[in-house]
Amino acid sequence: MSLAVRCRGLVKKYDDVIAVDGLDLDVNVGECLGLLGPNGAGKTTTVEILEGLLSPTAGDVEILGKRWETDEPWLRQRLGVSLQQTYLPEKLTVREMLELFRGLYVEGMSVETAIDLAALGEKADARYDALSGGQRQRLAVACALVGAPELLFLDEPTTGLDPQSRRLLWEVVTDFKARGGSAVLTTHYMDEAERLCDRVAVVDHGKVIALGTPQELIDKL
Repeated sequence: MSLAVRCRGLVKKYDDVIAVDGLDLDVNVGECLGLLGPNGAGKTTTVEILEGLLSPTAGDVEILGKRWETDEPWLRQRLGVSLQQTYLPEKLTVREMLELFRGLYVEGMSVETAIDLAALGEKADARYDALSGGQRQRLAVACALVGAPELLFLDEPTTGLDPQSRRLLWEVVTDFKARGGSAVLTTHYMDEAERLCDRVAVVDHGKVIALGTPQELIDKL
């Protein structure tokens, strides 16, 4: 099976602090892989390296068979990224925001399709500062999807959301995967991993300490 993500021996150090410590990880094409672990486990640092936002101290990373060092423009056109904290212009409407992000990609979906995927039709002309927390999170994911990416990164997308907002966002991710997309999801929540992920890597102190399907990991508890 071909790989959407392959990393070997990934290390990230900040002075004397080791955030990622020799991490190995594969994500299959068409798979949603969850990174589960406590705050400070190294999940976000790992994802930011995979996204090309941080350079590793050591290790080897391939994304869709390419490398950030030589293929960044190609990769940027094929990735969608929803960060742990997303700061979007407060005075733009949902539609204007998606038009802005759509303009970054040569190919992609229509803005209206992205609005529908994120269930934001009733808020399409509402400004960002008028949206609820759940609506803002769905918009952030829609901005990551509007370029029709092959690989989607989601860093704790439902933290702080109420149960209904979480379920709505889960539906957006489930739809993306059903259309053949690959995804990497960081989360604190086992129920979220069970709902969305084909496999889960449990990360602690910058290492993968367990890997399997959600049910396999639950059975080991």
